[in-house]
Amino acid sequence: MNLLLTLMTNILLALLLITITFWLPQLNMYTEKFNPYECGFDPTTSARLPFSMKFFLIAITFLLFDLEIALLLPLPWATQTSNLMLTINMILALIVIMAAGLAYEWIQKGLDWIE
Repeated sequence: MNLLLTLMTNILLALLLITITFWLPQLNMYTEKFNPYECGFDPTTSARLPFSMKFFLIAITFLLFDLEIALLLPLPWATQTSNLMLTINMILALIVIMAAGLAYEWIQKGLDWIE
């Protein structure tokens, strides 16, 4: 019964919010809202501006370390397992691999924004 009540509440709340966004639009449109925004580039110039590869390298590095945090989040619950040493060794191995990757990026100047 609780699951059904939770699902119905979530569905009704989502439908209510969707309805509100369609029935109450922003009526004060001005020219800045109509202009497209393209990652800080002036949209009136050519769309074929070159992107720096450093931007993509920093983004990928961020995603990797974000993944590390997601893998380390269950750590407090993992300490309740029966084989604690295996869990600790696996987590330390993950941290060592990520630290080695960060050190490699740092040594190769992959984190320097200036080209």
